[in-house]
Amino acid sequence: MAAIDEIIENFELLDEWDDRYRYVIELGRTLPPLPDADHNETNKVRGCASQVWLVSHVIPDGNGGPELTFDGDSDAHIVRGLIAILFALYSGKNAREILATDAIAVFDRLGLREHLTPQRSNGLRSMVERIRNDAQAALAAAA
Repeated sequence: MAAIDEIIENFELLDEWDDRYRYVIELGRTLPPLPDADHNETNKVRGCASQVWLVSHVIPDGNGGPELTFDGDSDAHIVRGLIAILFALYSGKNAREILATDAIAVFDRLGLREHLTPQRSNGLRSMVERIRNDAQAALAAAA
């Protein structure tokens, strides 16, 4: 999976939005398949127009507090790409880092948010909120 800095650099190299969309879809293809058992109501992200599932894994005694990794999937190619970007930003980080990172600002920097439909923007916010809530829960459980 690509690192967030690499994704940002690649975005800056692509001038056309069609190329950027193709790149986002390619990023989505790099996500490992989510097991069928994880495509369930518990893992479903509410507020997304397409189907989105997000699974958080907490390592309670990670470096600097609880560390979180994520698995996810969507039935929409572009949304799978957005998930891949979120995972590049958040997965493998400790809960405090996750809470201190403004994903929406990163998507704005990429120019992505202004090129998403309102429904996809709402879905993106729902995914970020879910990740942040899981990070807060991990911190609370560690206290």
